[in-house]
Formats: sequence, C-alpha cells, structure tokens
Amino acid sequence: MKIYSADTWTLEELREQIDDAGRRAVVIPAAVTKKAVLKTFGETLQFPEHYGVNLDALNDSLHDFADAVADDGEPPLTLIWQVPAAFRADRSFGVICEILQDAESYAGKNLAVIAVCL
Repeated sequence: MKIYSADTWTLEELREQIDDAGRRAVVIPAAVTKKAVLKTFGETLQFPEHYGVNLDALNDSLHDFADAVADDGEPPLTLIWQVPAAFRADRSFGVICEILQDAESYAGKNLAVIAVCL
C-alpha cells in the first residue's frame, strides 16, 4: 500500500499513472467516521448484501473481492482510497490500513491500494 498526499498528487495524475501501468482504478470516496468508511468501501466495491459493516467484515469481503478481481479476466485493479485528515486521527485508520495491506498482499499483482491523504 502506498500513501500519497493530495498536495503532491492529484487524483487525475494518479489515475493517469494507473492507466499507463495497464491497470484499472476504482476510487473509494472520502468519509470521516469509521462506520462511514466501512459503508463506503462496501457500497463502492459492491460487497454482498450481508456485508456486516465492521472491520472483520471488511477483511473478509476484501479477500473475496481480491479473488473476484483475480478471476474476472480484466486488467489488475488499483483502489484509490481518499482519506480526509479528520479520519487519519481515528484509531481505526491504522487498522483499516493493515486490512488493506493484507488484502493487497493476498491478491498479489491483481490488487494494489493507494491512500491519498486529503
């Protein structure tokens, strides 16, 4: 997982780099509470209806998502997670980063994660 500052890289520049690398990009929009972040991941990545909107469910659903990305026959995927300053101060920010890193490691080259600090 790579972390960038929005002061240094624009979303458009990151998308261009991802496209140039032959990858797809999905943007996870900014949210400022743990529950909102978890909900946003679920909605954006179209997790199943039974997604529990908690850290364990995020971990499980990201692994399932990684499996689906590996099997969909499309180019590898990069998630761009927009992280506002207010959420970076939340304790769950580090835990979510660990979950994303684990999913990225699990998926190999099929899934990459970029966090953009707003």
